[in-house]
Amino acid sequence: MYCNNTKVIRQDGSVYYLTMKPKESEEDSNALEVKAEQAQEEHVKNHNEVCMRTMEDYFYKEQLTDVVLVAGEKRIPAHRLVLSANCEYFAAMFTNSLRETFENTIELKDVDGNALWTVIRYFYSGKIELEEENVEAVLATASLLQLTHIVDISCKFLIKQFHPSNCLGIRRFADLYGCSELLEAATSYTNDHFMEVIKNQEFLTLTVDDLASLLGSDDLNTCSEEHVFHALLKWLEHGLNERKQHASRLLGLVKLPLLSPSFLADHVENNEIFQEQRSSQVLIMEALKYHLLPERRSIMQSNRTRPRKATVGHLLAIGGMDLNKSGTGIEIYSLRENSWKTHTYMTARRLQFGAAIVKDRLLLAGGRDGLRTLNSVESYDFKTKTWTTLPCMSTNRHGLGVAVLEGPFYAVGGHDSWSFLWTHVSPMSSPRSTVGVAVLNDKLYAVGGRDTSSCLNTVECYDPHSNKWTSCAPMSKRRGGVGVGVLNGCLYALGGHDAPSSNPHASRFDCVERYDPKTDTWTDVAPMSVARDAMGVCVLGDKLYAVGGYDGQQYLALVEAYDPLLNQWEQVTPLKSGRAGPCVVVDNFVIT
Repeated sequence: MYCNNTKVIRQDGSVYYLTMKPKESEEDSNALEVKAEQAQEEHVKNHNEVCMRTMEDYFYKEQLTDVVLVAGEKRIPAHRLVLSANCEYFAAMFTNSLRETFENTIELKDVDGNALWTVIRYFYSGKIELEEENVEAVLATASLLQLTHIVDISCKFLIKQFHPSNCLGIRRFADLYGCSELLEAATSYTNDHFMEVIKNQEFLTLTVDDLASLLGSDDLNTCSEEHVFHALLKWLEHGLNERKQHASRLLGLVKLPLLSPSFLADHVENNEIFQEQRSSQVLIMEALKYHLLPERRSIMQSNRTRPRKATVGHLLAIGGMDLNKSGTGIEIYSLRENSWKTHTYMTARRLQFGAAIVKDRLLLAGGRDGLRTLNSVESYDFKTKTWTTLPCMSTNRHGLGVAVLEGPFYAVGGHDSWSFLWTHVSPMSSPRSTVGVAVLNDKLYAVGGRDTSSCLNTVECYDPHSNKWTSCAPMSKRRGGVGVGVLNGCLYALGGHDAPSSNPHASRFDCVERYDPKTDTWTDVAPMSVARDAMGVCVLGDKLYAVGGYDGQQYLALVEAYDPLLNQWEQVTPLKSGRAGPCVVVDNFVIT
C-alpha cells in the first residue's frame, strides 16, 4: 500500500504537493471492523471481570451487603443483586413481594452452612471448590437452589470418586436427589464391580429395597449365580432377626433354577433361614423341578430362568469370507457390554470349516484355504493364547458341520471338491454339503444342505449308542447354507438358499422354522429382518443369535437375537466387518 503525491501550481506561481490517500479495499474495511469488535468484546470482558472482582471484594469485606443468609450456625452477608443474578431461586424470593423480599435476615432450613458458603462464593468468583468431604452437601444445596450447573459439576466429581466401598452410598444419594446421570453411572459401576462391592460394609447396610434392586439386575458382573446367593445370605445373617422376614422376597431374585442340583441341595434347601418359610420352599421346589423335568423347561421359563448377562459366556465369530476373501479374525461378543472386539487370528485362512468348544479349547477342522480342501485340525487354548496342531481327519472336507456329542468331536458331511464325504461312523442316507449340524437331546441332527444336484429339506438324526441315523420330518423349504441352533429343547433352521450361490436364480430366505422332537413337526416362527445364507448360529443365554451371512450382494455384519418368549428378532451390535460363513460358538469361561 502506498500514497500518490499530486503536484499543484497556484495562480501566484507557488507550488505544493497534495498527498492522496488511496481508497480502502472491502477486505481492509472488514478486517478493521473485526478488530474493532474484538477490541469491544475484550473491553466488555475486562469490564465484567473488574466488576466481579470488585463485588467479590465487597463480599469478603461484608461491605454494601443488604441481606444475611443463615444456614445452621453459618451467617453469610451477601448482596441481593448478586444472588438474584446467579440464582432463579433467590430472584423469585427477592422480586415477587414475598415476606423474604423485605427481610434483612433469611434462614435456609435443612441446608449445610459450609456448602451454602461454597455456593455463594461461586456466585462472586465463578469458581466452585469441591472436595470429597463437601461434594455431597454442595450437590444437595445446589439441587435445592436449582443450580443445575453446579449439580452437573458435582455429579462429574463424584463419578471420578467411585470405589467399591462407596458406590452404593453414592447410588442412594443420586436416587434421593434425582441425579439421573449419576444414578446410572453409580449403578453401572456397582454392577461392574459386584464381586468387590459385596465385600464392603456398605453392602451389609443396604436397605431391603436397595438390595432387591441390586439383586434383580441382570447386569451383575459375576461368573456364577452361586455368588449372588452367597451375597444374599451374607446380608441376611448380618441382622438375621430383623431381616429374615424378607428372605423369601429376596430369594426370588436369585436365579435358583440356574444353580446346580448339588448346590441347591447342599446350600439352599437345607438352610434353616429358608426352611421356615413356605414361599421359599416353593421357589426351591421350582428350581429342583427345572432340573428333574428338562423336557418341561420350555413351559417353565421366567425371569429366574433368564441367565444374567455375565454368566452366559461369550459369543465367538471365527473366520469366514470377508471383502478381502480371507477372514482370519476371531471376534468376541460380550452380552453385558453389547460389543464385539477382536480377540486373536487363526494361523491360516479357512473357509467352510467347522468349529466347536471342547472344555477350554477352540477346535477348528477342515475347510478350504482358497486352493485346497483341508483335513487339518488345530486347537486354540484360551488360557495360554496359543495354537496347537492336532491329528488330521481321515478325509479332506469343506462345507462340513461339527458338534460335540457326549465327549467325541463329530465331523458331519462335507465336500472334497470332487465327491461328497461323511464320517466313518454309520453314514447318513444322503450326502450333504453346507449342512446344518446341531446336538439335541443327546442326538446329532443333520439339517438340509446340498447333495450333488440340489438343496435338501430332509433331516436326519444320529444316535451314538445305536450308531444309526433316523429320518425326521422334513422342513417346509429346501435349504442349503442353512443356519441351525438349539433352544429350549427345539431345533431351529434359519435362512439358507434354494440353489447354489453361482446360480443367478438362487433365492435366499429370511424365514425360520422350529422343530419339536417330541411331535416330530416343524413350525414357522418369526422371520429374520434380512434374507441370508451362510450365517453363524448359536445360543447365548436364552436367545438364539444369527451372525453375519450373505444376502446375495454383500457380506453382512448384521447380528440378530431371537427371543422365543416374544417370538421376535432384535438387532444387536454388528460385527466389526461383514463376513459370510463364520463359525459361531459360545465359551463358558472368562476370556481376557
